Amino acid sequence: MACGLPPTWPPSLSPHPGMAATLGRNHSSVSEFILVGFSTFPRHLLPAFFLLFLLMYLFTLLGNLLIMATVWSERSLHTPMYLFLCALSTSEILYTLAITPRLLADLLSTRRTITWAACASQMFFSFTFGFTHSFLLTVMGYDRYVAICHPLRYNVLMSPRGCACLVAWSWVGGSVTGLVVTTAVFHLTFCGPNEIHHFLCHVPPLLKLACGTDVPVVAKGVGLVCIMALLGCCLLILLSYAFIVATILRIPSAEGRHKAFSTCASHLTVVIVHYGFASVVYLKPKGPQSLERDTLMAITYTVLTPFLSPIIFSLRNKELKTAMTKTFLRKLHPSSI
Repeated sequence: MACGLPPTWPPSLSPHPGMAATLGRNHSSVSEFILVGFSTFPRHLLPAFFLLFLLMYLFTLLGNLLIMATVWSERSLHTPMYLFLCALSTSEILYTLAITPRLLADLLSTRRTITWAACASQMFFSFTFGFTHSFLLTVMGYDRYVAICHPLRYNVLMSPRGCACLVAWSWVGGSVTGLVVTTAVFHLTFCGPNEIHHFLCHVPPLLKLACGTDVPVVAKGVGLVCIMALLGCCLLILLSYAFIVATILRIPSAEGRHKAFSTCASHLTVVIVHYGFASVVYLKPKGPQSLERDTLMAITYTVLTPFLSPIIFSLRNKELKTAMTKTFLRKLHPSSI
């Protein structure tokens, strides 16, 4: 599934001749930024970080592509739950593509500059695919709620058209959120210095480089948008699982309860990992923090979480694991299957 940029992007964020950007009345004197990132770490550690993150990145791509190929090739997996899983894998691939290649390049480079336009693009795509991921996790929670709490109405509520609409609205919601956040931040004036204390163009370190009376307003507005979106998704997932648990507890047999819960185990685990790491990063107590510690903590949700997601879905979902094994064996020994 592709997610195109709106027709108005990037004219409203395009650089002005002789300036970094012209945004209405605001003019920025900064034409490029420096991503500090891992440059504060000892140089002898950088090749090790590069190799580790490269392997995790390749495994993330391979795992998600394998999930998508398995769902595509196995007709038994052509159900709403696995349609949503394919959409989730797509968003994870694109999310890591927006962040990790740049991170890997900077680990081996002595020049870690990024242009104003490239910085704005990275922020837009990372927020778009990141929020799309959260919205899709919410949709998957709703799918499990309908399957367990209203099984007789499942085919009606989760019709092909209804599923397509849910996926489409998840991508629209992610794109709108990314556009709103990026436009708000890059309408600010950046007067220097131009060092971003992060390995990607993220909102908090960029706001520290902005000047003008609008900065506090933008900071509160962007924070409110992000918190409302993420908290809304989290609350909807919690509500879905509250009804799911209540329904499962009413199932008389232990085997029935186990079977019902097993269909939710992989999704629930990914949700816990996703919001758990995000909470550690964003809800950490305020105070003096070393740049190295902040950088490693940011790796948890930009590299580690996408890396763990396909592993969890492959190992915790018995039906998918069986189908992946069957598909793999069919490729190796076509005559024996």
